[in-house]
Amino acid sequence: MIESSFVDGNSLIHRLDPRFRVAMAIGISVFIALADRFPTLLISLLLSLVLVALARLGTMRVFRRLVVVNGMVLVFWLILPLTVAGDAILNLGPILLTKAGVLLAARLTLKSNGIILALIALMATCPVTAIGYAMKSLWIPEKIVYLFLITYRYIFVLEQEYQRLMMAAKIRCFRPGNNLHTYRTFAYLIGMLFVRASLRGERVYQAMCCRGFNGRFYLLYEFRASWVDWIFLTALSLVILLLGFMEWGMVL
Repeated sequence: MIESSFVDGNSLIHRLDPRFRVAMAIGISVFIALADRFPTLLISLLLSLVLVALARLGTMRVFRRLVVVNGMVLVFWLILPLTVAGDAILNLGPILLTKAGVLLAARLTLKSNGIILALIALMATCPVTAIGYAMKSLWIPEKIVYLFLITYRYIFVLEQEYQRLMMAAKIRCFRPGNNLHTYRTFAYLIGMLFVRASLRGERVYQAMCCRGFNGRFYLLYEFRASWVDWIFLTALSLVILLLGFMEWGMVL
């Protein structure tokens, strides 16, 4: 989701203050996760699509991210209609599809796509370091912020370590298959990856201490909010409040 190719741009979303973008992304995600009615979820998905359009992101790049997410959603569609109790809508011998299961899978589909699209538009268009500094400005605990920044920085290092281990295994004529030798090899590989990650973490920490690291990261520039940020935040907040009234106000 957080990919550097999305950071390059000059759209309205790209020019917004990172603090406002993080706050809006959290607000939209929490609301969509709590919403349950289909009209609200559909409008929330439309809102996320509007944000993606305002960010002027490549359609195919966004579509590729959605394919990954909807691969897991497809699993829900294969399991939930068969396992959730409720009134049957289709009975094919031992296969029984329930209405409650289909509705639950549909809700999960709308929620997951709405949240991912909002995060792509608001978060993936922002540099990761700026996201970390914005999280700190929003009073998120520093340890969580530092864990986020360091994890993003070194997840690619671990991926390189994994590729080197796989290359070493292939040089030794390893060919994965559905057998005990393959399972044992991958278990050894994952164990060695954790060992190397621990050793790399110790070396990184020692290198940081040698450079004067005292447990804190310092911000080299200050965020400055403009009137456009406040107008955008206000408009988006009003839309979320309206959707909240549609979701819960009518029930109350």
